Amino acid sequence: MAAQSPQLAAPRSRFVVVGGGIAGVTCAERLATEFPSDDILLVTSSPLIKAVTNFKQVSRTLEEFDVEEQASNILEKRYPNIKVIQSGVKQLKSEEHKIITEAGQEYIYEKLCLCAGARPKLITEGNPFVLGIRDTDSAAEFQKHLARAKRITIVGNGGIALELVYEIEGCEVIWAIKDKAIGNTFFDAGAAEFLIPKLSAVKPEPRIACKRTKYTAAGSKIEQSAAANPGEIGSALGPDWHEGLCFKGAKELSHKVHIESLCEVKKIYLQEEFQQSEKVSLAFPRVQLDERNAEMDEERWPVYVELTSGKIYGCDFIVSATGVIPNVQPFLDGNNFVLGKDGGLSVDKYMHTSLPDIYAAGDICTTSWEPSPVWQQMRLWTQARQMGWYAAKCMAADTLGEPTDMDFCFELFAHVTKFFNYKVVLLGKYNAQGLGSDHELMLRCTKGQEFVKVVMQNGRMLGAVLIGETDLEETFENLILNQMDLSRYGEDLLDPRIDIEDYFD
Repeated sequence: MAAQSPQLAAPRSRFVVVGGGIAGVTCAERLATEFPSDDILLVTSSPLIKAVTNFKQVSRTLEEFDVEEQASNILEKRYPNIKVIQSGVKQLKSEEHKIITEAGQEYIYEKLCLCAGARPKLITEGNPFVLGIRDTDSAAEFQKHLARAKRITIVGNGGIALELVYEIEGCEVIWAIKDKAIGNTFFDAGAAEFLIPKLSAVKPEPRIACKRTKYTAAGSKIEQSAAANPGEIGSALGPDWHEGLCFKGAKELSHKVHIESLCEVKKIYLQEEFQQSEKVSLAFPRVQLDERNAEMDEERWPVYVELTSGKIYGCDFIVSATGVIPNVQPFLDGNNFVLGKDGGLSVDKYMHTSLPDIYAAGDICTTSWEPSPVWQQMRLWTQARQMGWYAAKCMAADTLGEPTDMDFCFELFAHVTKFFNYKVVLLGKYNAQGLGSDHELMLRCTKGQEFVKVVMQNGRMLGAVLIGETDLEETFENLILNQMDLSRYGEDLLDPRIDIEDYFD
């Protein structure tokens, strides 16, 4: 009898990180720096990874950075002890400290960090006319559809929806939101009113090519990977994902957005199904017509959206921008993870999941510790970077048997972004989250220039929204962190004639 060849043992690694997005790459980079003699395995389904570049610490808690797509070998050259495995995870065997990839490879870990992100929460699954935008591939797919479109419907009121409605040109946009005002995730109605004129304003400058290099791996390899795994979720989009993408539809017009508020999608019809229903659809509103005089649409569209308000609009396709679902599914089979209320992997204040030696960071996780009074979790790229960095710090401390303190970034919620070409800074309980009616708002608004809102409770500042170049972010950050009693300043706190920084130097 022929001797059987010995089975090769699965490769062992002290640290394995799953996910090539901002959280995963940041975690792997920090571990590689802390443990230069150990191999760090980064397992990712995408041929491209997301690297944080041009990082700038704006203040103690506010940070700005670009996100650059890079081929994985760029990361390996920068950190020789990082080994990138391009494959999705098929199974996690937590009791054996082992992961099995889609390619059939097994890897044994001492400590594992899951940073697999989230997937779009689509209004319906399996409809070819409903697109979600979450990663680079889906953004490129959207761009391809838009180039042929005369009208689209955008459903949702978060960051992706806000950016799309501002960037799209050459196409009619029906924007369906369930709230009274736009941007409810980030703003109140006052800030929304400040922003709305920008929807019909002429853009200040033409679109320019993206300033950051985008790397591509060998074309055939990427195409084969995508074909083999059409449902594979790539890395989440970065802070300025729309830069360099041409969001131009098939018509010769600029901004043309109609907002349908206080409604959700009731039903979606394909063209033939809609014709059989004998229902009627509305034309794109030219002006704010009385509903009784709304014009009927004579054009035939590939898909129709019926809203809970009773209105029906035809369009070329629908963008579902209604949030995300933590991408936990690949890791649940046979593993008794505790999940948070929103379905993410529950993590404690050291980013541990409920299973030994497994950590999680970014969109996949749900924080379960008692937060600071002015911090909350939101699935944003800033928090993905912070969590990835902090998870690596905790993994290193556990490995070395050292104590670790909660990172300062969890003391105050702080996020800087751009909407409608305005700089937007959100601090603390910026929308009075969880404060009930026991708070007051102070406002300052200069039309077309700036909008300042602060949330006050018992004379202390708990949150702020700053739109425009206000230069108030660092001062307000300190006031929220220090919890100084500001009662004696009254309305002077936001008086534009007073240099508020002089008060609190």
